[in-house]
Formats: sequence, C-alpha cells, structure tokens
Amino acid sequence: MRVFIFVFIGIWSISVCSQNKETLYDFTDIPQALLLNPGAETNFKFHAGVPFLSQFHVNAGLRGASLFDVFGDDGRNINEKIEQTLNKLTSNDFVTLTQQLELFNFGWQSKKDPNVYFSGGVYQELDLIGYFPKDFAVLAYQGNRDFINRPFRFSTINGSGELLMVYHFGYNKKVSKKLTFGARAKLYSSMLHVRSARNSGTFTTVETPQGNNFYQHIISNADVTLRTSGLASLRELEGENSGKEVVSKLVGRALLGGNLGLGVDVGFTHHIDEQWSLTGSINDFGAILYAKDVETYRARGNFVFEGFETPVQFSGNGDQDFLDELEAAVPLDTLSTTYLTMRPLKLNGSIKYSFNPYEDESCNCSLYGDSPVYRDAFGLQVFSQFRPKRPQYAASLFYYKRIFNFLRAKVTYTIDDYSYNNIGFLLSTHIDKINFYISANNVLEYSNLAKARSVSMQFGFNFIM
Repeated sequence: MRVFIFVFIGIWSISVCSQNKETLYDFTDIPQALLLNPGAETNFKFHAGVPFLSQFHVNAGLRGASLFDVFGDDGRNINEKIEQTLNKLTSNDFVTLTQQLELFNFGWQSKKDPNVYFSGGVYQELDLIGYFPKDFAVLAYQGNRDFINRPFRFSTINGSGELLMVYHFGYNKKVSKKLTFGARAKLYSSMLHVRSARNSGTFTTVETPQGNNFYQHIISNADVTLRTSGLASLRELEGENSGKEVVSKLVGRALLGGNLGLGVDVGFTHHIDEQWSLTGSINDFGAILYAKDVETYRARGNFVFEGFETPVQFSGNGDQDFLDELEAAVPLDTLSTTYLTMRPLKLNGSIKYSFNPYEDESCNCSLYGDSPVYRDAFGLQVFSQFRPKRPQYAASLFYYKRIFNFLRAKVTYTIDDYSYNNIGFLLSTHIDKINFYISANNVLEYSNLAKARSVSMQFGFNFIM
C-alpha cells in the first residue's frame, strides 16, 4: 500500500492547474481574446486560424506541494519526504489538468453593419480536477493505529473529469464609442465524463477492550457516488482492433454523437474615458445532459467489523466472507439514470489605463472611432472559476507594450492558489497578414521545473486582415 501512495503522490506532483489565461485576456491584437471575452474590442475585417494550429493551450502544476518535495535530491530518505508531503497536503489541495486544441477559428466583419463582428469555430477541451483524499491517503499509508476514535471522512473523495468538443458562434457589436458588447453560443458534445462529489459518511476505529476483539471498525452513514458517461461501452471493447474502435467511438461522439449540452458566454468593454477602460466576461454558463452510455455507482449503508488493522489490510481466512458481508451491508448499486451537470463557470474582469499614443500615420490600426491606439497600457485583472468544493481565484497586474507595429507584448504578475510569484509573458508578431503568438507563465521557475507549482504554455497561428 505504501508503494501505491508513493506512486499517487508522484503523479499528484506532476499534474496540472486551472483555466486562467491571464496573458491572453484582453489582448485584443489576436482573435483568440474573443474566446475569453466575446465583448472584447476588435479591429479585424476577417480572421482565420490555421487549422489545428490556431491555439494549443496546456497548464501544469499543483496546489500544496511540488515534484521536488518528493523526489528532490536533498539528502533525506524518500519515505520521510513522502510522509512530510502527506502531512503538509490538506483535503482542500487539488490538481487540475486543462488542455485545449482549436480545430479551426474564423471571423468576419458584417457587410451591413461595420460595427458588428461575427466569429465561430470548434475546439477540443480536456478538463480534470481532483482534490487530495487526505483522510484515506493517511489511512492507507500510516494505518489506523495512531488514529483511534478519529473519523476518516468519505467527503474528502472529490473530483471530476471531462473530454468534450465545443462548437461556438459569437456576436460582437460596438454599441457606441464607449461600449462594446458580445455574446457567444456554445454547443457541447461530451466524449467522456467522470464525477464523484458530495460524498458523505465516515470510517472510524474505536477501542472495545470488553468485546471479542480489542478494536472495532465502523463505517457510518456511507454515501459515495461515482457518475460516469462514455466509459462503459469502451470497457467492453476487446481484441486487436480495440484501440481503433475506441478512437472511432470518440471521434463519433466529438462529431455531435456524444451527450449534448448548451452554454453561453457574455462580455463587454466599457471606456470610462479615452484612456481608462473596464472589461468583464462570464464564460461557460451552461450544462450538459448525460443520457447515453451512463453508469452511476452508488454505495450506501452502515457496517461494523472487527479484527483487522485497517479495512484494506485483510488477514486470516475469512476475507471473502468479510467482503460478502460488507457488500450486503453497504450495497453497491449500478444505475443508468440520466443526470445533468453544470459546466465550470468562469468569470473575468479588468481595469486598464492606456498611454503613449501610436503616432505612425502609415499605421491604420485605430481600435474604434477616431481614437488613437496606445503603445503602452497597464492594469489589473481578476479571475474566478467555480469548482466542486470551492471557487478558484487569481489576480494579475499586467503591462502591455506595442514595441513595433509588428511586435506586441504583455507581461503579467499573478497571485493565485498555486503561487505568489507567477511571472508570465505573451509575444505576438504581425508580419503582413500572418500572426504568430506564444505565451508562458511562471517563467521564474523554468530553471528548476521540479520546484514549479504551475507551468502554462500556449501558442497559435492566425491569418488576420
């Protein structure tokens, strides 16, 4: 069991973080900013992303520990480091994996109304989050000898994961010189989904010196649920062609053959005056209905047993009898009931001060009306994302610089759940009508990635007119 905990913490230490894209938000020189705020200002007549290369995004990190804490060469014994890391982590620490790949992205200015810009596209998204099951990790690694009368809570088992395709279409309108508003409709096609949340009940070991055994182990009011969609049919695939069949099924689900859902993004940009601006957006306000290939596993009940050190370290010849009794007392039901799950809602906002007007008369790069484009800007951004146990938050200070007309940059300093010293950057080149951008965060940790709590990277190519 200690080997299992060793592997588990190792995997935990190299997993990944949240969906905050602090460098890309309100970076209106590239069209992907419309995906974070459909009400962002645009100065495009047309854009098209290079298929499969217009945006690739991935985040990596951990809240609560790092890979170095377990595997660093610091002279300590590996078991000592695992135990110290285990004691340091809490049930509120978590890992998330977020990856996005745009298949294509396009947009055009309305011929009837030049103040209106339409955009659309398709992207694939993987979103995983798992909270550290503190109580049962301690129980599995250290046993229950030193935790008599302490309840181990099933509520610490909490997480979700989803692989889906998103089809979207957006509307952006410059309502006035001061206000731009936008909305984006989304159609979700889920390929895989797993979720276990709102579990309850406890496992407790108590002393019973007057009983048949010195210890008694009590499972009390257990109610643990695991919802899945898309996994049952994949488990049934066998044989040499099973890999191809899995891919075929996932592609079919991606092409609107999966469990479907609807969502919407809304956002705005408001100019307080010529140099101060305020933005805000709500993303993924929606839900998915899971009705196809659904299996829900639910265990409920109470049970008391004696004579074992822990519930996972059986001894003697009565193991099967014990398992039969446990299943009878805490039955595991397998259901095929339709269920609905909300998408992880995300909120963004910023306030920005722009200065140093761009005075190159050959540059037709005015953002709106007759107002000038500014070379420099700084401001504050905030981000929040709703998660199964509690929202995640982040705040960023940023500085934007138009170095040349063909080269723009943004630098951010972010405080979030992972770090207080997260420095990020974005570089965007515009050569003729071709745009390439690249972004990364937490760059101060790149000298030793094992100590990094979060690492993020994204890049893309666009054709912009």
